[in-house]
Amino acid sequence: MPSVAGHIYRFGDFTVDVDQRVLLRTGKPVPLTPKLFDTLLILVENGGRIVGKEELMGRLWPDTFVEEANLSVNVQQLRKALGDSARRPLYIETVARRGYRFIADVEKVLSDSTLADTQSARRLDPRPRVEDNGDVRDLGSRVGGDAEPGASDGLVKPEGAQVDRVPARRPAMYKTAFAAAVALAACGWVLWDRYGAAPQPPDERVMLAVLPFQNFTGDPDQEYFSDGLTEEMIWQLGSLDPQRLGVIARTSVMHYKGSHLSLYQIGRELGVQYLLEGSVRRDGDNVRITAQLIRVRDQTHIWARQYDQRLRDILVLQREIGQETASQIQLALGGDRPSKLARQPRHTYQSYEAYDLWLKGQYFWNKRTAEGFQKAVDYFERARAVDPTYAHAYIGLASCYALMGGYTMRPQTEFMPRARAAALRALELDEGLAEAHTVMALIVQNYELDWQTAEKEFRRAIELNPNYATAHHWYAEHLVWRGRFDEALRASEQARRLDPLSLIISADHGAILYYARQYDSAIQQFRAVRELDPHNQRSGLIIHAYGQKGMFAEALADIEAHRPPSGMNPPWYWSELAYAYGRSGQQAQARRALENLLELNRRQEVGAEAIIWAYIGVGDNEQAMAWLEKAYAQRSPALTYLKVDPRYDPLRGDPRFQDLLSRVGLAH
Repeated sequence: MPSVAGHIYRFGDFTVDVDQRVLLRTGKPVPLTPKLFDTLLILVENGGRIVGKEELMGRLWPDTFVEEANLSVNVQQLRKALGDSARRPLYIETVARRGYRFIADVEKVLSDSTLADTQSARRLDPRPRVEDNGDVRDLGSRVGGDAEPGASDGLVKPEGAQVDRVPARRPAMYKTAFAAAVALAACGWVLWDRYGAAPQPPDERVMLAVLPFQNFTGDPDQEYFSDGLTEEMIWQLGSLDPQRLGVIARTSVMHYKGSHLSLYQIGRELGVQYLLEGSVRRDGDNVRITAQLIRVRDQTHIWARQYDQRLRDILVLQREIGQETASQIQLALGGDRPSKLARQPRHTYQSYEAYDLWLKGQYFWNKRTAEGFQKAVDYFERARAVDPTYAHAYIGLASCYALMGGYTMRPQTEFMPRARAAALRALELDEGLAEAHTVMALIVQNYELDWQTAEKEFRRAIELNPNYATAHHWYAEHLVWRGRFDEALRASEQARRLDPLSLIISADHGAILYYARQYDSAIQQFRAVRELDPHNQRSGLIIHAYGQKGMFAEALADIEAHRPPSGMNPPWYWSELAYAYGRSGQQAQARRALENLLELNRRQEVGAEAIIWAYIGVGDNEQAMAWLEKAYAQRSPALTYLKVDPRYDPLRGDPRFQDLLSRVGLAH
C-alpha cells in the first residue's frame, strides 16, 4: 500500500506527518532515521493487519539484499523511540515467524487540519562543511538530521579553544558491513527492551566513547594502526579518573566503524555524554592526527585539534591527546583545574617498533578465531624479541594462549603453561597493568583451579582500572562458577554498562541466568543475542535452558537448525543430540548419537566434556563419572561449572562426584 501524501496519522500521544516525514509526541519531534520513519509509516498504514517480514524488507530495501536481522533491529529501534515493549506491546506486536502488526487505534486526518506546531518540526540540515588537507568533507552525515531539538548543528568554537581543520566522518566502506554495524549498534536496545531484561542502573559518572579513528592513509593495511590508536585512547582515558569518568570499551565502539549514524544517535545508543572522534593519516615517517571532543546533547564541539608529528613520537602524542581531552571534559563540567593522567605512557619512545608489532597482534587477537590467535602470537613474539622489557607483548601472548584451547579444541595442557609464564613476566615488568592481572586470574582459575588467587587477581585488576570491561566480564563468570549469583549478575551488569554492544558479554549474561536456574530469563537473553547474531556460539546454551524446562522439542529443533554442513558434524553436535534425545526418553536415537560421538573419538581425540554430557543424557552415570575423572586430568573447562550446571544434577548424589567437587575447590 503506497504512502498517502497529505495525511496525518494519530495514535496515542503521537502524530505522524507524512508530508513533513516527522513523528511528534505531544507536539515535540521524536528523532527517527529515514528508515525508521519508513518502517513506522508502513506499519501505521496497515494498522491491524499482519505485515509479513518479506513484504517489509521488500519495501524498506527494494534494491538491496539484507539479512532479516536488520529488520528486527529496525523494529526494536522503533519500539525504543515509541517507548514500546515486545513483551507488553502498546503499538507494535510481533507475530511469531510471520511479521509485525500495528495494534493501536489510528486516526487519519487531512494535513490541513494538523496542529500548527508540526510546521516547526521540519528536519533542518544546514550541513556545515570543513576542509581537511585540501579535501572537502561533509559534516552533515553526523552532525545534522538527528540532533536533539534545539541542538547546534554547526562547529562551535568554545572560547580559548583552537579549532584547526578537522575532518568530519562521512559514509564510507559500509555497503556490506553497515548492515551488521547497525544491527550490533542496536544490541543494547534489543537485549534490554525486547525481552524485558533488567534495566541497567544509572551510572553517576560522566561517560565518554572514543569512536574508531578513521584511516585516511588510503592503505587498508594501515587499519591496524588507526584501530590501535582508538584502543590506546580508550586505555589512556579509562585510566584517568575511573571514579568520575567512564569510558566505553573497544568492542562496542568498533561497531560504529564506517557507520553513517549521527553523533546524537551514537551517543544515545551508547549512553554517553561525550564523544571523541578523529582520523589518522600516515605519510612516510610522519603522521597527522585530528581529534575533536563533542558534547552529545547539543553536538557542540568542545575542542578540536590537528597534530602533525614524526611517527616515532606517536606515543607521546597519544598522551597529549588524552590529556587535552580529559582537561576539556573537566573544564566543561566546571572543574577549576585540568585533570592529569595518572600514569606515564604505557609505551616508551624506545619501544616504538615493539609497539607497532603489538598493534598488529592486537588487530588479529580481536578477531577471536583460531587463525587470528596464531597470527597474533607471531606478532607478539616479534614484539617481545625487539623489546624484551615490553610488558604488553607478554600480556598479548598470555591472552592468546589462555583462550586458544577453547577455540582450537586442543588440550589445555598445550597452551596454559605458556600462558602462565607470559603473564608472570608481564607482572614482573609492570605490576600496575590491569590486563596482566585479568589474564592471570583466568589462567589460575581455569587451569590451576585456584579460586582464591583468581579472585584476588580479578579484584586487583578492577581496582587498577574500573573501566576495564573484560575484568568485570570474566569476574562475573568467576563468581557464578562459585555459586555467588547475585554478585555475578551485578558484575555482569557493570561489564554491560562499559561494553553495551558486546555480544559475548550479553551472551554470557544469559549463561549466568541459566546457571542461576532462571531459565525463562536466560532463554529471553539468548534469543535477543540470536536476533543479532544467529550463529553466536555462546547462545547455544539456550538448548540446555530448554532442556531444563522440559522443552525438548525446541531443544532438538535448535540443534538441527544450527547443524553444520553435511559431513562436518563436530563433537558438540552428537553430544547435544545424545543429551537431548536421552533426557526426552528417546533412547534409541540417543544411543545412535552417542555411538557417532565415540566413533569420532576413536578417529581423533574429543574433549572429555562432550562425552560426559552424552553419557549423562543416556543415563549411564558410571561412564559419565569415569569421563569426569579424565576431564580432571585434562584440566577441562567442564570442571569450572561443576558446582552450578544443572546438567550435573543426576550425578550430585554420588559420593565420587562430591569428592571431585572438593578436589576442584568448589565444595563450599
